[in-house]
Amino acid sequence: MNRKKYLRLIVTFFMMLTFIFSIVPSYAIASTPEVNAPVALLMDMGTGKILYEKNAKQKMYPASTTKMMTAILALENRLLTDTATVSYNAIFTVPVGYSNANLQLDEVLTMEQLLHVLLIPSANDAANVIAEDIAGSVESFCSMMNTKAREIGCENTNFVNANGVHDENHYSTAYDLALIGRYAMQNETFRKLVSTVRYTLPVTNKYDKADRVFLTTNRLINPKSGQYYEVATGIKTGYTDAAKNCIVASAKKDDMELICVIMGAGSDLTTATNKFDDCMTLFDYGFGNYKYETLCKANDVFKVITPRNASKDTKNLNVLYENNIMALMKTNDSTLNVSPEVELDKKLKAPITKGSVIGKVSYTIDGINYTTNLIAGQDILASSIFSLLFKIALVLLALYLLKRILNFIERGNRKKKKKYAKTKKKNTNKTSGSSPYRFDY
Repeated sequence: MNRKKYLRLIVTFFMMLTFIFSIVPSYAIASTPEVNAPVALLMDMGTGKILYEKNAKQKMYPASTTKMMTAILALENRLLTDTATVSYNAIFTVPVGYSNANLQLDEVLTMEQLLHVLLIPSANDAANVIAEDIAGSVESFCSMMNTKAREIGCENTNFVNANGVHDENHYSTAYDLALIGRYAMQNETFRKLVSTVRYTLPVTNKYDKADRVFLTTNRLINPKSGQYYEVATGIKTGYTDAAKNCIVASAKKDDMELICVIMGAGSDLTTATNKFDDCMTLFDYGFGNYKYETLCKANDVFKVITPRNASKDTKNLNVLYENNIMALMKTNDSTLNVSPEVELDKKLKAPITKGSVIGKVSYTIDGINYTTNLIAGQDILASSIFSLLFKIALVLLALYLLKRILNFIERGNRKKKKKYAKTKKKNTNKTSGSSPYRFDY
């Protein structure tokens, strides 16, 4: 074979390879993620849309993910600077083997300090101190927890303690825990607490050293761990022999923040990494298969209209979007076919003040409604001709009413005159006739 033929053969071979690979489809992320845990859920934080679920409403033991609710009630009922005193029961009702912060009897701590050790090393004694301080007893605090859970939307959750120590009647679901985590992450203080990797309790009235140093139990946010996930933002881990490994985790990338719940992962602490691996798998799936599309931007012009009675110089009204609308969509979906539902004030007429609400626009995508108000982009003045006609009409109306009043008064006067004349005539008739009696003088 000569050299030219050899070169042509090589070129043909590579062209064939190029063609073959060009027709093979590529997928960034598998369409269905492989999750090892028996119970799992992935939810979009912004919309609450479920992106993946596996037995998400099955009742499970939540272990220390319970402490999310304890923290919520602490933040909503106390200031960070408020103090609480550690009781005997708060310390000694924690079973042996459960995590604690080495709190001391009668030690006085701020709520901020208690929340740090509650959420970072998952201290069970701190949960008891918070519960007793807020409600007087753990039992009363649990009643508050269950009430709050129902307010958030939980339907299959029941708390009998503030820390997640195992109890047959202490249960929740992946879906309910996602709702609790999503609610808690709306609080900026909570968000900051659950993203903290390291914390040290300071010297207190009962402890004269600053050697109580704690690291987070959430490996997803610890850069030194083997399961570090760069965009992770929290939230809370859990483990008991009955519950196995649990976690409620969050991660944020660009405009999207996701919340992941894993329950029942692994049977002992040696398999604790499984829950973090499952979280990373689900986060990769969510960020790889979903995106936020901008449907409209705040202050962009929706349309231009001419309100009734507008002046010649201000007749063109820019109707603006009041806020951004970001819709969650699959990466291969398009917003081109999404049509909004529009409501504009049918009685809209000048004058109109800039920024006033004159309608709303709504998009419905995958059962989720996205809405923003439509507002006036500028002041719209009433037409001067209309104003003049309106003033003339008012004057004519006033003259008409005045005439009616005068006519009414005049009719009244005429009636009085007639009545007076009739009465006078009657009296005259009585005195002008001859008397039936004669008198001689």
